[in-house]
Amino acid sequence: MTKENNGIKILRGRALSFLRQPMGLSDVEAYSFIDDAGIAIMGGQIVALGEFGDISKQFKGKVINHRPHLLLPGLIDPHLHFVQMQVVASYAANLLEWLNKYTFVEEQRFSDPAHGAMIASAFFDTLIRYGTTSAVAYCSVHPQSAEAFFVEAKKRNMLMIGGKCMMDRNCPKTLQDSAKSGYDDTKALVEKWHGRGRAKYAITPRFAITSSPEQLESVKALMGEFPDCYMQTHLSENEEEIAFTKELYPNHQDYLAIYEHYEMLGDKSLFGHAIHLSDRELDAMAHSGSVAVSCPTSNLFLGSGLFDHDRAENAGMKIAVATDIGGGTSFSMLKTMDEFYKIQQLNGNRFDPLMAFYRMTLGNAKALSLETNIGTLMVGSDADIVVLNASATPEMALKMQTVETLAGELFLLQTLGDDRAVVETYVAGKPMKSGLGG
Repeated sequence: MTKENNGIKILRGRALSFLRQPMGLSDVEAYSFIDDAGIAIMGGQIVALGEFGDISKQFKGKVINHRPHLLLPGLIDPHLHFVQMQVVASYAANLLEWLNKYTFVEEQRFSDPAHGAMIASAFFDTLIRYGTTSAVAYCSVHPQSAEAFFVEAKKRNMLMIGGKCMMDRNCPKTLQDSAKSGYDDTKALVEKWHGRGRAKYAITPRFAITSSPEQLESVKALMGEFPDCYMQTHLSENEEEIAFTKELYPNHQDYLAIYEHYEMLGDKSLFGHAIHLSDRELDAMAHSGSVAVSCPTSNLFLGSGLFDHDRAENAGMKIAVATDIGGGTSFSMLKTMDEFYKIQQLNGNRFDPLMAFYRMTLGNAKALSLETNIGTLMVGSDADIVVLNASATPEMALKMQTVETLAGELFLLQTLGDDRAVVETYVAGKPMKSGLGG
């Protein structure tokens, strides 16, 4: 029996959605792939997924035909800095020089609400152009930067996680809060934005270098008061950073032990980079359910190190992969995964394209404990969907003539794809990229 059109639309295309982490290229049970699929959308959610012939009989609605392109869950970026759009491509020798010479200078501009609003608009336009429908972002120390971020996300109905940085030392005075003001500002922002629409808040101490023990105590207090919030910070990105951190916190056995002391680990705790971890730290991360968020283009650009995917996974650690704009060099999750693949090659790890696309979608969603909402095309999930064209450029189209498998197509997208490969980006069922003229 056909269901009447109550605002239903049907996307037609080749649909790929992961069901669990793939164990290799032959693991066809790890994903659902329908060559001629229909995705029925109503009220911003997916209400049916199946063969197009069956869906078109079951539902009466507008059909948007994207064949022969791929329909996937919207891509997820779990670590980037929205206030660093104009820091991308800034030359520096290493992380600490880059922070002091460029990043802290740029972030001071976000005391101006107009500047924050302008960058927020450009930021979300850019995410949409690259097929990213959810992200976890650092704002500046200024509460108004977080306001700009959440206001713009709400306009576009995007599921976004973010928070104002907490920094009370080792940065310019104009970028410092205090243990008390950082706590007060964060609490006010949590109470205003967390759970409002699709917004979620991340308590955001930048890293141990820029937070005093008193401020980390306030982070501990906030995490106790708001256990449903996320916590994001940086961990073991750069050898020079690690040495400085140990000087500041000499009574702790390693970098992670500082965060453990302030009870900052947990299944909603996101630790950016996490490259240079001891076996003890890996074990503590795994047992706490904390997430290591690898940022390959940033780590290569700043010479920070090579994240070892297999070592982390064998330790049982939760893993996510992200762009880390503006230390990262591309907003594209495709380009990011291309560089992650190369890093794993250098580490002697096999990292196949099924795993890559799992990480960009369901894998990153599971790392954020949001796998029932995003990262999937399953019924009941939010209709955040990206449409990808593996023949988007002349060189891609030429290579595509030789591609005979789904894995080959995915690897082509990962290796040569960018925003041009993104045909459309749907947010809660609404086409957004075409609205940008993209």
